[in-house]
Amino acid sequence: MLEKISLLLTEVNSFKSSDKGEIEQFRIKYLGQNGILKTLFDDFKTLPSEEKKTTGQKLNELKNKAEEKFQELKKLLPDQDGDNSEKFLDLTLPVNKGTVGSRHPVSIVRNEIIEIFSRLGFNVSEGPEMEDDWHNFSALNFPEDHPARDMQDTFFIDNSFSQPAGSDKNKKPARALRTHTSSVQVRVMENQKPPIRTISPGRVFRNEAISARAHCIFHQVEGLYIDENVSFADLKQTLLFFSREMFGEKTEIRLRPSYFPFTEPSAEMDVSCFLCNSKGCNVCKHSGWVEILGCGMVDPAVLENCKIDSKKYTGFAFGMGIERIAMLKFRIDDIRHMFENDVRFLKQFSSAV
Repeated sequence: MLEKISLLLTEVNSFKSSDKGEIEQFRIKYLGQNGILKTLFDDFKTLPSEEKKTTGQKLNELKNKAEEKFQELKKLLPDQDGDNSEKFLDLTLPVNKGTVGSRHPVSIVRNEIIEIFSRLGFNVSEGPEMEDDWHNFSALNFPEDHPARDMQDTFFIDNSFSQPAGSDKNKKPARALRTHTSSVQVRVMENQKPPIRTISPGRVFRNEAISARAHCIFHQVEGLYIDENVSFADLKQTLLFFSREMFGEKTEIRLRPSYFPFTEPSAEMDVSCFLCNSKGCNVCKHSGWVEILGCGMVDPAVLENCKIDSKKYTGFAFGMGIERIAMLKFRIDDIRHMFENDVRFLKQFSSAV
């Protein structure tokens, strides 16, 4: 067998041709399915063990030489006018579809919230992310010694921004990155007469330690409704409608007394846990309820600050974190995933659009 392989090696090394047909016949003869090498490898299996090492080396050498010779001669072939197979574009071939992107989970939930409230007649209002003290704190009834004004809670920028007309001219409040989108509501109340029915989605900033449940940058949607004879019952029914549209028609809500400087009375709102059907799980801490937003009746002092007659008009306000709802809706266990732009994470939401 070694003799035969040696003769074939000599034949392969000496083979020369510039004819395409002859080169193809060479390939079939040595490398084809029924070629010489296929037969030799079949015979190789029957050799005694002591002969296999030497014979195997020679057989592999023959195979490599035959493949190299075929590729070498193929490259030397001149281009033929009649052969356009490599240049021909087959328009009947199926299209190689590109990668389809997906929306960010925050965008998905934000758009869904806007769509739900738009059906109740709420429009969308926006404002600057860098705010003065009046719109971010003072107009919303925050006292001067309120902890939210501390540097530990707010990202202050400078103190060169003057207060609006009618405020204390001796004080120059610092500009800061807004800590809530309630500042947009103040701007709406200053520039629009009741009835007012608006939601304010946007990015907010708070000087907090970043963890799996909290971030220094996040998104809120705050709502405001001001008109004559607006009551707490209107607030409750509005939030019940929103909750059932967002989490399912069987969702229930409960309101717990709370405190916010710009609403009185104030409440925290919980929804029945839609992940365990209120039976108790890790997400709801086995209580059957999940807190999603804060709300309340607009404090009369806030209305007066914005030149709205508090004896004629009443209103309610609410605010929720978009990331919190997205984490519940999509069962995301770490808020930091939403800010890392990891494609593997974002691809999971292509079907949610």
